[in-house]
Amino acid sequence: MSPTPVSPEPGRPGTEAHRPPADSPRPGAADSLILHTTDNGVLRITLNRPAALNAITPDQRERIIAKLSDASADPDVRAVVITATGKGFCAGADLRGGAADAPGSATPQPPERVAGDVARLIRLGAQRLVSAVLDCEKPVLAAVNGTAAGLGAHLAFACDLVVAAESATFIEVFARRGLVPDGGGAYLLPRLVGPQRAKELLFFGDAVTAAEAERMGLINRVVPDAGLEKAARDWADRLAAGPTRALALTKQLVNASLEADRGTAFAAEAAAQEINMTTADAQEGVAAFVERRRPTYRGR
Repeated sequence: MSPTPVSPEPGRPGTEAHRPPADSPRPGAADSLILHTTDNGVLRITLNRPAALNAITPDQRERIIAKLSDASADPDVRAVVITATGKGFCAGADLRGGAADAPGSATPQPPERVAGDVARLIRLGAQRLVSAVLDCEKPVLAAVNGTAAGLGAHLAFACDLVVAAESATFIEVFARRGLVPDGGGAYLLPRLVGPQRAKELLFFGDAVTAAEAERMGLINRVVPDAGLEKAARDWADRLAAGPTRALALTKQLVNASLEADRGTAFAAEAAAQEINMTTADAQEGVAAFVERRRPTYRGR
């Protein structure tokens, strides 16, 4: 699929690889543009603006963040899948959506920009979204059905596991627009593929196929387009049947280890083991091992 160019959003670095058509959501429309269902312990969050290649508006971003926060606190949610409808996974951020896009409304004049506005917008916007994925206390799986560009790519890369359809592509569009990457791109990529490969991706902004992304370690698995939903469901079901608290602590340990020295990482590992041994699932796992049977985890 050939991406459609987009111009940067006024006053914001990191606008993504596609210009969405004029179908921005009306106020309060985020419910229908971010679908969510919970089945068998799996929360499925679906971006649902296919005509806009699922570019994310501020309202949608806040809905995703809230759903991820709720998932952390809900013992009945044991895994999360983030996916999308249509041909694109996520074309990035779209800050144009809102009241100004309602039929008959006048386009307001943008306020005068002052020093600190852009940094604040990034901190409270794209970075909060990526942090919500990284900090979610349940394993988060991305099922990438099409192009993931800019913030859309970073949303996928922040997930704990990434399964992509063969037709999916990943694009770091920022340098193409003369912009610095946002949404944690310069943080995530070196940790996934190393600094040299990260610079190549960020400097040139070339489209990376799903197969190439798998080879370089950006994603976990590539499947035929028709098999994406099943592949994501199979992994999500396995995650949801696992020891949820142990997985949450493991996620925290792995993420923190990238910034910690050995002593700090080892201390965190020992503390996590101590905490985890108080859970019912840990007791069940040990008992099942001793009794030579398959454990039945309840996420507690």
